[in-house]
Amino acid sequence: MANGYLALDLVALENRFQLLERRVERQALRETQDPFDLTVTEFTERYRLTPELMSNLVDLLAPHLQDTRMTGLSVEKQILSTVRFYATGCFQRPVGEQWGIIMSQPSVSRCIHRVTDAINEHIFRQWIQFPMTMEARQQARQQFQTASQPFDGAIGAIDCTHVAILAPKQGIQICDPNLKILNVNARYPGARHDAYIWSASAARSVMERAYQRGDRKTFLIGDQGYPLEPWLLTPLPHEPVGNPRFRHNEALCSARNCIERLFGVLKSTWRCLSKHRVLQYDPGTAGRIVNVCAVLHNMRINHRLLNDDVLDDVIHEEDDVNHADEYDFHPDANIRPLHVASKIS
Repeated sequence: MANGYLALDLVALENRFQLLERRVERQALRETQDPFDLTVTEFTERYRLTPELMSNLVDLLAPHLQDTRMTGLSVEKQILSTVRFYATGCFQRPVGEQWGIIMSQPSVSRCIHRVTDAINEHIFRQWIQFPMTMEARQQARQQFQTASQPFDGAIGAIDCTHVAILAPKQGIQICDPNLKILNVNARYPGARHDAYIWSASAARSVMERAYQRGDRKTFLIGDQGYPLEPWLLTPLPHEPVGNPRFRHNEALCSARNCIERLFGVLKSTWRCLSKHRVLQYDPGTAGRIVNVCAVLHNMRINHRLLNDDVLDDVIHEEDDVNHADEYDFHPDANIRPLHVASKIS
């Protein structure tokens, strides 16, 4: 009997040793191949970030992602595998078998959660900033004044877009003419109307407070899915072609086209957000992934990684379902002359 137990113990010990040996071999294989050996073009095509920008991201997150286990993944490998997932939106197992990174599906899953949480907690507010001060709003106004499709007084264009998850999620975003994201709110289900999300947003509260303090020259621009407010201009409905208000609508729609371009660029760059992919995560995690993609997008903007060829190839995924006739907004008659007359005179 004792010999039988001893044999079982030896088998269990051998299995444990083989498991540890495979882990060490996997780690050695990971360390013999380095994605940073790719050319800059190959690396950027694979990860959507340049090697320099990826290294900067590693430095920012390193204090929050250290793994002290002998077989633990390096910070670089954790971030590379996660960013690759953001870029492709493919299943976790193929992500774990990419060039230079060999890891199991559970390891990839843990990396995605850890890196996503670290970016949200430690660098999100550094890269996504809504104009809060008078000076910041003046700089934002200048961006629209000198844009290729100018609109005096605007500091941002606003709209919502759907992200495919197990239950569709709707996110509100605000951007400037250079497609830099100023605000992102990915907390609401897809059935929520644009106007409802806007009414509960922190950005609306900021704009309203600025207006009440006397800032009457700055506003956001949106489409007819939003109510016309002193701090949010939208197209005027049913204006005949050729009259001043129609021309006002044309100018506004041209200026806010930047938000449509943003959605196209964002979803074509970070394919995990595309309608052709489905984020297999709970709504909270999916929202944090949207936040991370917004951060990485702004990092690309800051490093001038958006070129004309990319913008020309972008096709925005039409998901604008919140403009139905059942939502017929009737703007206050006092708002219209105050904020539109100066634009059409």
